[in-house]
Amino acid sequence: MDLVPHPQPRRQRSTGRSLRRRRERGHSPAVRNGLTRSALAGGIAGVFGTATMDTLLYVRYRRGGGAQSPIEWEFSAGVSKWDDVSAPGLVGKRILEGVLGHEVPDRWARSTQNVVHWATGMGWAAPFGAVVGSAKRRSWIWGLDLGPIVWLAGYVILPAAKIYKPIWDYDAKTLGKDLSAHLVYGATTGVVFAALANRLTS
Repeated sequence: MDLVPHPQPRRQRSTGRSLRRRRERGHSPAVRNGLTRSALAGGIAGVFGTATMDTLLYVRYRRGGGAQSPIEWEFSAGVSKWDDVSAPGLVGKRILEGVLGHEVPDRWARSTQNVVHWATGMGWAAPFGAVVGSAKRRSWIWGLDLGPIVWLAGYVILPAAKIYKPIWDYDAKTLGKDLSAHLVYGATTGVVFAALANRLTS
């Protein structure tokens, strides 16, 4: 009988080290689940952020003489063809035509505008939630960064797509009103996400 003690097999030690490395790199199920929950909470917060921003825009619309009800205005009741849509509708039209390979009918204009508008609000907020959710401090104040980022991205991406004019072609009042609306979006998204994140970890 061999009484000499044998060292632990090298393969087992390396396997243990590789598992530790994967956990440290964020590959553990707990980390992935945490990111998924944070992204989902961010998307939900984005719904509230979009709704709050739209409330501000609707108030401005009514002060400017608009007569539509909140529901009519929110869900593009006056849109019946592509010539009536705003930037979200035009983005959706480009995507649909790129995927389908042909022009899309006017009857799709209203639904496309609504879907893209809300998807944009949620689409920005979901990665925001994933990033902020991994931070040590989940404060609503992060939302004050989100609003200007989304605002500035619009004036980079949309002019490149020939949907917006270059940012320097807009006057300061127009840019300021647009930025203030996005600040409301970001702040609301931040507040709601912080509340949801605290519930997820409590």
